[in-house]
Amino acid sequence: MSEQYDVVIVGAGHAGAQAAISLRQNGFEGTIVIFGREEVLPYERPPLSKEYMSREKEFERIQLRPAKFWAEKKIALELGCEIVGIDPVARTVLLSDGETVGYCKLIWAGGGSPRKLGCPGSQLRGVHAVRTKADVDRIMAALDVGQKKVGVIGGGYIGLEAAAVLRKLGHEVTLLEALPRVLARVAGEQVSQFYTMEHRKHGVDVRLSAAVDALEGADGWASGIRLVDGDLVSCDLVIVGIGILPDIDALADAGAICENGVRVDSYCRTSLPDIYAVGDCAQHENLFADGAIIRLESVQNANDMAATAAKHICDKDETYSALPWFWSNQFDLKLQTAGLSIGYDQTVLRGSMADRSFSVIYLKADRVIALDCVNAMKDYVQGRKLVEARAVLCPEDLGDTSRQLKELL
Repeated sequence: MSEQYDVVIVGAGHAGAQAAISLRQNGFEGTIVIFGREEVLPYERPPLSKEYMSREKEFERIQLRPAKFWAEKKIALELGCEIVGIDPVARTVLLSDGETVGYCKLIWAGGGSPRKLGCPGSQLRGVHAVRTKADVDRIMAALDVGQKKVGVIGGGYIGLEAAAVLRKLGHEVTLLEALPRVLARVAGEQVSQFYTMEHRKHGVDVRLSAAVDALEGADGWASGIRLVDGDLVSCDLVIVGIGILPDIDALADAGAICENGVRVDSYCRTSLPDIYAVGDCAQHENLFADGAIIRLESVQNANDMAATAAKHICDKDETYSALPWFWSNQFDLKLQTAGLSIGYDQTVLRGSMADRSFSVIYLKADRVIALDCVNAMKDYVQGRKLVEARAVLCPEDLGDTSRQLKELL
């Protein structure tokens, strides 16, 4: 065995970086190493489909911390390294080059890998994901050649954000969503309809209930997307944004309880001794989903889970109970979400969709469980407190824009 660390962190994304930072913030003085697949310093992921793709921000501006920070905090970075195995008895991790590294505590922040289409032609060149800096660099290099026809598969946050940036850059964009509406997994119908309308206004060809049958190509490059109904969408490149698969194989092979993610308790501990899991790959019981076991793919979840695990390692027993929140920038629209709308039975529209500034409040048995706020910062800030308080309120009061939401607490 080549080295031994007090804490080994697998994954150099938001969760892994925050875990190391939180350990130091909580007074941990032992040795820490972060293993990351990419060969670049830890960086913010959300700008990849927004400011970085549009070249509004250079890479240095989306780095989580400069190189000197990690050195000053005595946090070792082993970049361009992949962990492929765990021995929970020997307390070692196995690197892809055959080396082993020992740990006292292990924090798995492996995130996930882009879900692939799996249809004929999906291996053609010119088919891209939006998960890493390298992914977006390849997309931008392809776009630099000239105006392109781009097919975007997937109408979630990533697909819509990429479509908005590409239209801003002057490219022809067709967005394909297999379900009857965009954002179907994260928002209600009103928000879905609004964003469909906005994208169409900006020139995006949004096609709903558009299932992909195959990708067609010429000379090894993707040149079209064949739909199940037989239609062919011609394109010069394809962007696929249909979710991720959690990277948990090493944990599962080591015996951890895994389903759609690795199960963790309220301190982010897996079923294996002294092994924690945080971020996109961690499946946990969530207070704001009425105790359902879920995975959350968000910066908030990554950071808060990482802080919980770090505190537990530092003998500070604070359970994970953070309010989920998300955001998405598309065109000149800022969507901010607080809470989880899972299982809502009523919605309240606050403000005007025509004015492009409004909120949709989600209720379950008259209890406020979530808000989607579009260009409505005040509603978002005040509405978060309603969700946290699990407030039971009259729909008419929530929809009355003459009253601020904070008055209803």
